Amino acid sequence: MVKTWDVSELEKIKELTVCPECGSDAYIQDSEAGEIVCENCGVVVSTNLFDHGPEWRAFNEEQREKRTRVGSPLTITFHDKGLSTMIGWRSRDAYGRPLNPERKAQIYRLRKWNRRSKVSGTSQRNLTYALTEITKIAYKLNLPKNVLETAAVIYRKLIQKRLLRGRSIRGVTAAALYMACRQCNVVRSLEEVGKAANISKKECARCYRFLLKKFDSQVPKVEVKNYVSKFVTQLALSGDVEHLALQIIDLATDIRLISGRSPAGIAAAATYIASLLSNEHRTQAQIADKAQVTEVTIRNRYKEIVQKLSMEINL
Repeated sequence: MVKTWDVSELEKIKELTVCPECGSDAYIQDSEAGEIVCENCGVVVSTNLFDHGPEWRAFNEEQREKRTRVGSPLTITFHDKGLSTMIGWRSRDAYGRPLNPERKAQIYRLRKWNRRSKVSGTSQRNLTYALTEITKIAYKLNLPKNVLETAAVIYRKLIQKRLLRGRSIRGVTAAALYMACRQCNVVRSLEEVGKAANISKKECARCYRFLLKKFDSQVPKVEVKNYVSKFVTQLALSGDVEHLALQIIDLATDIRLISGRSPAGIAAAATYIASLLSNEHRTQAQIADKAQVTEVTIRNRYKEIVQKLSMEINL
């Protein structure tokens, strides 16, 4: 950020100060270093200038227009959007000296009521716990920040509509995170989300159907191709295998072979075929473990693809 110095301060220095070397009163303002330099001989006249410009930072175009004050940006992943203050647990003053008992008791009461005032009411407590759970699950699944924020928005809408009565917080947070993954086009299965949230797939699916019913939102379909790169990375296969598997999926899509079938099963079978054709053999059991499908599913999809595309594979 380019620094701008107050003109009155600069004029004041010009009036009261002359160059100690040559006696000149012609100065140059160095905005980067915050110094006043003599124009005649180059001597630094003053270095103790304050920046009297605007105290704000911009993280995006919207904040640049509103001129947000200095501080971290707002985030909906916290129940108070990151605007809360915290009284530290160190019972010491600004100089590091321990507080006397009377002041220590006063700070203890202030700290206690500050903590209680942050979470007032059952809805706030619910939101605080839920956002913490969403953050934990997202960390376990290594999800990007946009998925985390989308899940937080979904859960906030549920609280505003008062639709959480009788529902487990952990199940709803897992379902909200899975819906956010679908909306942000990030491939995660119900099994993975349920395992990260320490709930069963059945419970996660039940809560997800509840969200679909209440929100009546259009969740995009999972693309088969999105699974391929995930499986290739997990199985440590080369880029040639991924490229060949994508070509197989395109051919299967043209003849409408993937309609009504699990995307993960089709992607796993295509990855298996591509690994055989590229001489990077992976067993059906290895691929089934990463794709979280059964070996029978991979064999059935494998036979269908090979038969319909008239492919010859030497095992």
